[in-house]
Amino acid sequence: MRGKTVPQQSMMFAYSVEQFVPADHPIRAIKQFADAELAGLGKVFDRMYASTGRPSIPPERLLKGALLMALFSIRSERQLCEQLGYNFLYRWFLDMDVNDAPFDASTFSQNRERLMKQEVGKLFFDRIVEAARKNQLLSSEHFTVDGTLIDANASLKSFKRKDAESNDKDDSGTPGSRNEQVDFHGEKRGNKTHQSTTDPESRLMKKAAGKEAKLSFSAHVLMENRNGLCVDIRVAEANGKAEVAEAIAMLKRQTRRGVPIQTVGADKGYDNRTFVEPVRAAGVTAHVAARVVGSAVDARTTRHEGYKISQRCRKKVEEIFGWMKVIGGLRRTRYRGKARTDLYACIVASAYNLVRMVKLLKPA
Repeated sequence: MRGKTVPQQSMMFAYSVEQFVPADHPIRAIKQFADAELAGLGKVFDRMYASTGRPSIPPERLLKGALLMALFSIRSERQLCEQLGYNFLYRWFLDMDVNDAPFDASTFSQNRERLMKQEVGKLFFDRIVEAARKNQLLSSEHFTVDGTLIDANASLKSFKRKDAESNDKDDSGTPGSRNEQVDFHGEKRGNKTHQSTTDPESRLMKKAAGKEAKLSFSAHVLMENRNGLCVDIRVAEANGKAEVAEAIAMLKRQTRRGVPIQTVGADKGYDNRTFVEPVRAAGVTAHVAARVVGSAVDARTTRHEGYKISQRCRKKVEEIFGWMKVIGGLRRTRYRGKARTDLYACIVASAYNLVRMVKLLKPA
């Protein structure tokens, strides 16, 4: 018999948002990990807000909203808040009831300074790493370092001489306007003489010889070799020297935390004495890919089977960068400034680790 639509809709419902999330959905395990680690940051959140006044949107909800953006490739905070109006899975993940009104996207901007001041992104990321360590998912001896470039949220048109006067007047496209038609052919531009007016902290950088130069930040990752989890992440200025400096800083941070690092793998970009010698001085063996000529490592390192294993394992770090850029939305930062980009990078790295942890801990 043919079914018919009923134009009169029900006026009352008795549903919980949890009913709309499948029992075997991996987001349930991710939420369990995220809630447990956010609960441990309660004292930090208490310091961020006054004890009186109008209640704010819970900071836990904002951080989990950023996690959702990374997990489901949501392009903006505004789109997330829009989907909270009808997406029950998102509402359930953020602990919102059916009747709770979605908060405005500006709430993220209004609270971001608080989160950056207390380094909440880094604290949350560290707690996720510690949870992985408690579940015996991390190697404590063998690691890999690598870096990549993140496109800045700025156009090449904004890269102007530092001593030039601003003549922004209108949007007509005529000389002197913000949409001025500029011919850069024949003009020599560099970070010493030019600066972006949109994001002054970004730097003009290219990935390799022959590639186009873009306004960028550099992102650096320390990966453990057993399961390919990210144990540290840092965003720095894209100046061509940050890879070595940030890699050494990440290794020192792990040493201060009592991690007994034995080897660290890296590509040929790290095959220089400015990286290898400090690493050796710290008692760590540098398993860097050796250059054909002028390598900082020799047969005393490369002859061992462990070196070959490190060289195979180090390639897994590209999976971290690939996920963070394609899924997590970090190919081009949504934010201006290194601090804001670093905050979101920590959230994206946390999301990557949570996805990996849920897969690794899933019963066979």
